[in-house]
Amino acid sequence: MRTEIHKTITYPIAFKKQLLDWSQQFREVIFMDSNDYPQEYSSYDAILAVDAFTLIQTDYHNAFDDLQQYQQTTKDWLFGYLAYDLKNDSENLQSTNFDGLAFPDLFFFQPKKLFLLKGNQVTIQYLNLCDDEVESDFEEILNKISVLFSESESVAVQARIPKEKYIEKVNALLAHLHRGDVYEANFCMEFYAENSSINPLEKFEKLNSISQTPFAVYFKNNQHYLLSATPERYLRKEGENLISQPIKGTAKRFLDPKEDEKSKNNLASDPKERAENIMITDLVRNDLSRTAQKGTVHVQELCAIYSFEQVHQMISTITSKLDNKYSNIDVLRMTFPMGSMTGAPKISVMKIIDELEETKRGLYSGAIGYFSPDGDFDFNVVIRSILYNQEKKYVSFSVGSAITSLSIPEKEYEECLLKAKAMREVLC
Repeated sequence: MRTEIHKTITYPIAFKKQLLDWSQQFREVIFMDSNDYPQEYSSYDAILAVDAFTLIQTDYHNAFDDLQQYQQTTKDWLFGYLAYDLKNDSENLQSTNFDGLAFPDLFFFQPKKLFLLKGNQVTIQYLNLCDDEVESDFEEILNKISVLFSESESVAVQARIPKEKYIEKVNALLAHLHRGDVYEANFCMEFYAENSSINPLEKFEKLNSISQTPFAVYFKNNQHYLLSATPERYLRKEGENLISQPIKGTAKRFLDPKEDEKSKNNLASDPKERAENIMITDLVRNDLSRTAQKGTVHVQELCAIYSFEQVHQMISTITSKLDNKYSNIDVLRMTFPMGSMTGAPKISVMKIIDELEETKRGLYSGAIGYFSPDGDFDFNVVIRSILYNQEKKYVSFSVGSAITSLSIPEKEYEECLLKAKAMREVLC
């Protein structure tokens, strides 16, 4: 079905830029960049998939079943996303909040053209119907002159929830926590701009350069764009092995090395941050156990601190071995949405945060990634991301924090602003 060609390139960083520039001619694009961040679980340094041969695009009704049928029919590489509201397919839930972006709840496509970069080696896989274009495309990419952007106009971003109202809502959440309705709740708020036009490629390159996270994504579906600098993996499958790496716990970076190290150490020892992370780790263990071989769920790393350009993060790594009676889609259905973006217990907390949040999350706090033909997959968590509906001229990004019984509303608001820093810098 696919023709595979291998090429050696001299300058991988320059080649990634040329690939991304070249991709702009296509209606469907996913570019995934690890930014050479050191990580144990990784297949490629960068991936580009473009130009849909087939695709699936739907709302949440029967979405997981539709995706399973699509995957079984194509038996090929598939790239796309799962929006947060697929929770309404797997559970008896609904969302009535405002949606300014109007993205489909699920979108995947089978690319005609695929580039897999590892070190200075690039594997090119084209569907046979267009394999005569490989050499001419490769030559065109190598000859691509980097696009230089002029300084763009700033976007007038405003908060959907003002600070006073945010504090009021967090206090309402705290009442639920103190009653024992839930143990932890991830509460999110949107920043948005209406009647605004941006250059998506320029904004992605700026966001990626100041963040340099391991799961960065540039996504385009016609006039829908995701520009993501997420540091978080949702779920990866390698053979029978599943890997989840939830993030809970955030601390500021400092230019002064001593201050930066102090911030990192404070995060590592903070009882509230550790409690948040441990609760979500336990939730992920429970989610993975639903499809795991008996006795194979393990916490490989608990509350480890990882440093990124903008923030320090507390990350745990949980693994399991998949029972072969379950499919890939079963695993996603039984673990989605990821616990780091909901809280615990998952269903109760999703009902409460839907009532208190004022925006439909959509692709934010969903997942984007790929399935490979051999049945493996890798998906990130869509956070630290700008979403853009070019037709509606609507720009949006959302941030959130985990609310526990130890939370101080004003400090949670400050954490949200810290997480919003990179997106604001790019847009404003």
